[in-house]
Amino acid sequence: MTDSELIASLENLRNTMTAVATGGPRIDEVNDKYQRTFAAVTAELLSRQINNPITYSSLWDWYGRWSSGDLPSYQSRRTFISELINPLIHRIRTGRVEEVQLTGWQRVDRTIGEVRDRLALARSEEQFQAVGLLCRETLISLAQVVYVREHHPPLDGIEPSPTDAKRMLEDYISVELAGGANVETRKHARSALELANALQHRRTATFRDAAMCTEATTTVINVIAIVAGRRDPK
Repeated sequence: MTDSELIASLENLRNTMTAVATGGPRIDEVNDKYQRTFAAVTAELLSRQINNPITYSSLWDWYGRWSSGDLPSYQSRRTFISELINPLIHRIRTGRVEEVQLTGWQRVDRTIGEVRDRLALARSEEQFQAVGLLCRETLISLAQVVYVREHHPPLDGIEPSPTDAKRMLEDYISVELAGGANVETRKHARSALELANALQHRRTATFRDAAMCTEATTTVINVIAIVAGRRDPK
């Protein structure tokens, strides 16, 4: 099975699980095909030494899970399935094992999660551009949660607007990572910010553009989260 075939099969499992749990077809109408696809995916993942995160070999097993009480809404079921399967699709497409570390900033965590989901699903230039736009929204959310005007005065004397993530984050970095000991860290943070900012606005977006933008945005989030103490041992 090629990567493309495996991704298509995983998408089929995801879409089928979503459909039956959100008012779509009856389980008995699609369960046989689901079980065949599940078996093929499991065998292929085993050959690649990758664990299958989908533990529901039958849609009736999946029914038992979603009807247990903690997935009461259609949206909660869609979110559960996306978080279960999309990281694996992303891994197959990019070869990268994605380890998600939450920051505790709810809007930031939610939007970067959406970025990863969109990247896993994107196929067209417009969809790749949409990933870049969502990266921009993620950085705006990050900037708004950490930037405090009284503590982070403008470097260039220009007051940043509420959506000027680049200026706000640069001002934050210059203050919170001040001093000679932090020169390289400042360079790293600013380089990731510059890359993310540049990739967001590419008109001819490709998968690689979108993937690099996602990576750069994630790097900025992780650096800022560390600086803000969000990664300190509890």
